This record gives sequence, C-alpha cells and structure tokens, in this order.
Amino acid sequence: MKNYSSKKLMEIEHKYGAHNYHPLEVVISEAEGIWVKDHEGKRYIDMLSAYSAVNQGHRHPAIIKALKDQADLLTLTSRAFFNDKWPVFAKKLAGLTGKEMVLPMNTGAEAVETAIKTMRKWGYRVKGVEKDKAEIIVFDENFHGRTTTIVSFSTDPLAKDDYGPYTPGFIVVPYNDIKAVKKAVNKNTVGILVEPIQGEAGVIVPDDGYLNELGQIAKENNILLAADEIQTGFCRTGKLFAYMYENTVPDIIIMGKALGGGVFPVSAVAADENILGVFEPGSHGSTFGGNPLGCAVAGAAIDVLLNENLSEKALELGSYFMEQLKNLNSDKIELVRGKGLLIGVVLKKSAGKARTYTTRLKEKGLLCKETHDWIIRFAPPLIIKKEEIDFAMGKIAEVLG
Repeated sequence: MKNYSSKKLMEIEHKYGAHNYHPLEVVISEAEGIWVKDHEGKRYIDMLSAYSAVNQGHRHPAIIKALKDQADLLTLTSRAFFNDKWPVFAKKLAGLTGKEMVLPMNTGAEAVETAIKTMRKWGYRVKGVEKDKAEIIVFDENFHGRTTTIVSFSTDPLAKDDYGPYTPGFIVVPYNDIKAVKKAVNKNTVGILVEPIQGEAGVIVPDDGYLNELGQIAKENNILLAADEIQTGFCRTGKLFAYMYENTVPDIIIMGKALGGGVFPVSAVAADENILGVFEPGSHGSTFGGNPLGCAVAGAAIDVLLNENLSEKALELGSYFMEQLKNLNSDKIELVRGKGLLIGVVLKKSAGKARTYTTRLKEKGLLCKETHDWIIRFAPPLIIKKEEIDFAMGKIAEVLG
C-alpha cells in the first residue's frame, strides 16, 4: 500500500471503517522494540504499547520465532481434539500464577466474561445461591471490556449508552471505598471483580491495603475475588501481577493483552480446581481458545518477561520516569500517578483537553493517548532504556513544561 499516502489511508479508513475509535493522525507501517515508523518513514517512540499488549516490545525476536515456527507446523484444531501445545502452555501458566487450572480464551473481554460465568456457576453449584439471584460487586469508572454484559455495569456513558436492555446481577460501588463494599455484600453475592489499578479511568491507584481488605471481605463472606490483570499484569506495574504489591492472592486471575506478546490475541483465566472445576464439557468454550499458535506465542511471551527481568526494569524505570515528570513543575500538570511503567499525567482543567497535547507530542515523535479528556497515559514497552526515557522527557518538557 506504499502507493497510498498516510492522508489517503486515513481517508479510506474514515470512509469504510465504522467510527468507533478516534485515533491520533498517524499511520504506522513498521515497528521494532519501542520504535514505530509511519507510512512516510518518520520514527516515533511508542508510549502506549497497544494499551499494555506490547510489554515485551514490538516484534520481539523470540516471540516472532515462536510464531513462525509454530505456523509451519499447526495453527488450529479447535478443542474438539487435543493438540501438543495447549497442555504444555496450561501447565506453564498454572505454575506462573500459582493456580491449579487455566481456561484459555482469546481477548480480554472474553476472559472477563469467563470470570463472570465462573463466579455465577460457582455461586449456584458450590455456595448454594438461589437460582438466577447471583450478584457480583464491581466498581465505578471500571473498564473490563465492551461486550453487552460488561458494558451493563460500566459507568462511562460513551461505553454504555444505547446498548440496553442491560444485564442484571451487578452492584456498582465507589472504587477505593471499603465501607461501600461491605454494605453491598449480601447472601447472593458470589464475587468481587476489581482492577488492581484502574487503567482506562486514568491510572487510578487505590490506597495501600485496599486489595487486602477486599480479600478479607471475600474470605469472611465466602465470595470469590477476581482480579482483572489484563492491563496491569505481566510486569507492567513493576510486579508480575499488580496484586502482588499486597498480601492477598485473588481467587481468580484474569489475563490478556501482553500474554500474546503483541502479536496474537491470547487471554486466560486462572483459578484453583474447586473454582474452575465447575465447568463441564459443553458448558463454556471458544473455537480459537487454546489454539496451538496462540499457545506457542504466549509461552514465548512469558519467557521473555521472565528472562529479561522486565518486572524489575519496569519498577526501576517507572520510578525514574515518574520522578522526572513530577520535576517538570509544569503549570499544566495537576498530578502524576501510577506504578511501574503505567503512568497517568492528570492535567489541570485550565490547560485544556489532553488531545491537544497528545497531538503535539505525536508531532515531536512520541505516541501516547489521552483518556477521559484530561489525562495523558504513558506506558512504553518495558524494554525501554533510561536514555530513551531521557530523550522522551525532553520532548515532553517542550510540550508540557
């Protein structure tokens, strides 16, 4: 498509593609590591990592090799038959999460839906909740995906409006408010679904001990605690999973994005057998879930995270990056928050909307994205180097300083 200009390609997308996204005006044609190139060859630092799906960097050689090697052998069988990659990957992911069983899917939203079905089925089969009465506690400003059921408990009008009638069975309470959770618990409560850090809401980090208290509530009331680690997982926040900053281990761990190494959609739910054991043949599934190609890629993606110590790098460089942002002393910045290399810069309302600044940063060679109008998110691939952060900070200072 080199005979098309970037401008022409954007015009074609605008004409033929549904307008459910508002992308920055850049057309990316190549990528490697933390760098991407537009259609005309200009280089940019990727400061979004496809919403944390590219933690290992673009086209990591080990992940690409796993993809190509497996593509030459076998790509898909469905779960109608066994294949030689899913059992090995299931064992690896179970060991990584410390759980006894894994259920594979493809996208993050599918994994969340799987966790919801798990909690409900467990509630009826194990806890003994009355049929069709199960309730799951969720939180305002949440983002767990865009299926009809998931948007039913969204508090974002853009995500939710005009998609009713909505799925019942969810109790929305304020995030980071333990008293509200305790008040919402009743005999029909089967689960608590929480993001350890709310990414799409603007990188909202709860108080220390918040997850511990949620875990205690769950334990005392025979409730399953499900942590959505789709965006925060796989080293992004400076730990393998963000819940590891505290002592509570969730009953259910929901994974996606970086599990596919930035080249293939892979997601999964991990839990012990007394929870995931509620499923029986035919009660849940996915044609592509557990496919050999995805399993080979995800196995390599995990190896890269561990072998390259990306948790430690995210922790060290994230602290450095945040300190540099705070030291800007910009009259446009209200607050800098985050953990590891998941960072939100909250702008003052007087500064104007964040889109203005993400556009200017793009022009200077940094690709990041605004969220909720007033917040810029910085989340580069975890392989970024200190000198590359320094380079980026020079550009950020030009725009926000």
